Amino acid sequence: MIDYSRELSVVEGKPSLRSVNETIIAPIEKKVDRKYYIALSITLTLLGIGAFCLLITFLNGIGMWGNNQPVGWGFDITNFVFWVGIGHAGTLISAILFLFRQKWRTGIARFAEGMTIFAVMTAGIFPLIHVGRPWLATYLLPYPNQHGIWVNFISPLLWDVFAVSTYFTVSLIFWYIGLIPDLATLRDRATGKIKKITYSVFSLGWRHSNRHWHHYEMVYLILAGFATPLVLSVHTIVSFDFATSVLPGWHATIFPPYFVAGAVFSGFAMVQNVLIFVRKIFNFEHIITIDTLEKMNKVIILTGSMVGYAYGMEFFMAWYSGNPVEQFVFVNRAFGPYAWAYWIMISCNVIFPQLFWIKKIRRSIPAMFVLGILVNVGMWFERFVIVVSTLSRDYLPSSWHYFTPTLVDLGLLAGSFGFFFTWILLFIKGLPVVSIAEVKAVLDGAQPHHNGVNHD
Repeated sequence: MIDYSRELSVVEGKPSLRSVNETIIAPIEKKVDRKYYIALSITLTLLGIGAFCLLITFLNGIGMWGNNQPVGWGFDITNFVFWVGIGHAGTLISAILFLFRQKWRTGIARFAEGMTIFAVMTAGIFPLIHVGRPWLATYLLPYPNQHGIWVNFISPLLWDVFAVSTYFTVSLIFWYIGLIPDLATLRDRATGKIKKITYSVFSLGWRHSNRHWHHYEMVYLILAGFATPLVLSVHTIVSFDFATSVLPGWHATIFPPYFVAGAVFSGFAMVQNVLIFVRKIFNFEHIITIDTLEKMNKVIILTGSMVGYAYGMEFFMAWYSGNPVEQFVFVNRAFGPYAWAYWIMISCNVIFPQLFWIKKIRRSIPAMFVLGILVNVGMWFERFVIVVSTLSRDYLPSSWHYFTPTLVDLGLLAGSFGFFFTWILLFIKGLPVVSIAEVKAVLDGAQPHHNGVNHD
């Protein structure tokens, strides 16, 4: 028998089941306040800037970007890899931590799942516009057509199509399945006819019966098991875009684990940043507790250390190989024309996160917010350093060229953040950002106890 009498609750304050309902559903049922409209206007402005730059790109071609010879990949692929990485924390929090029965995930899992979907949607924009003719994107799909042309199955760029689309589909289904009990709760509380019909349709006739819960838990477990390998496989395949090439600095076996660790690193930082606002604005402090945020910061320390180790191993392997070309690439990254980007990357990804070893900083909201922003800045510059600095100086010095982003490049980057955060704001207003059912399941007294002892 195990004594649970001294076990700390994941939810603070011992709220009742009714108060959990009222707290989580409040942002949906209350009228939109001025702060929400201000935030939405900012994200829509950024989105408008991105849409305008996208229109310019469609009308004039990708020559409006800063890409040149030999830097054929610039901000577009940098942004793609960055946003795909942001989406990885959601599946990690939802699927892997669920399989390991980590209760602290309950307050943040739903939001992380939604963030995954929006991040992958944002990432998908950049490969489409990078090809120059996005209306021909259907050629990437292997289906019989009148042209008799099949896709190149040995290209890692095509593997991206399958990996990212599979990841998006599974994440969307996983997110929706988790929403069904909460949609039924919203259906039962709805007063308007349109809302009631909408929630009734999407809750799929959920009645909170024992049979429904049994099937729900079985399907959720199967999807969690199916989604877990995707966390490792998707960014591994994205890394193959680089690792299977012959360019020095890219052709490295360390890229798959290095990319996966970096994706979780940046994804957790983004989830942490946004949740700090969500918990404060909507009074979720007792549900998204400081202990939960501290555990997220510990994951950031772990994955940040893995990324720092990978940086060091890249230099070691270049030195140990004895290949002067490989050695030049890494010396060029640290001391060449893009040294400023490299040292921003090192500072934000390796040095600053070490402050989380200090418990006072790890539990300080302002400190963790600033460090989370720095982590995402550093991870964006990591992708920039990998893509641009490697391409700008290849085997032939006569073809070396410095990449300078244009205003269109910067506008598309700003627009991607506007697109992402607009979806986040709509999600916050339209659906529960915290799982009502899962929070109730971890409340004190939710599990059978007898005199403070669990006999299971």
